[in-house]
Amino acid sequence: MNTTSHIRDEKIETLNELIEVSRDSAEFYGEAAGKVDNPELRQLFNGMAESKQGLVGALSREVRAEGGKPASGGTFRGRLHEFYGDIRAKLGNKDYAYVAELEESEDRMLDAMKDVIGDDGTPAPVKSAVATYLPKVKAQHDLMRDRKWSMKAH
Repeated sequence: MNTTSHIRDEKIETLNELIEVSRDSAEFYGEAAGKVDNPELRQLFNGMAESKQGLVGALSREVRAEGGKPASGGTFRGRLHEFYGDIRAKLGNKDYAYVAELEESEDRMLDAMKDVIGDDGTPAPVKSAVATYLPKVKAQHDLMRDRKWSMKAH
């Protein structure tokens, strides 16, 4: 296998992993939007779900541009997060429980992207592709983190 095709394969694999994590996040936001009582949170969650779907679309286009097939599912860990989020929501303040779970989901996405960028073994074109999306993912993470802190303080 030549270097170019190895880099392309690694880029496709990495982007597909990020697609799966983003899809999990989008689905979780959509589910949470339907379960919270606060209309402001419902609007926020729907907006975040839409944004994550946009990220899935953008990452999928990059995979196709590399000649790959975009991932079509989520991750098992993501489904587990949704399950525990539902249980926590039933046990306490539902709105806060979803915000806390979604903030953890944002942590997971941000960590995955930072791992790719910080890995010395990751080829530069892969790092560059992932770095393009990092500012938006970080902004979404910070928004949910701040919302969680605000709710916890009240």
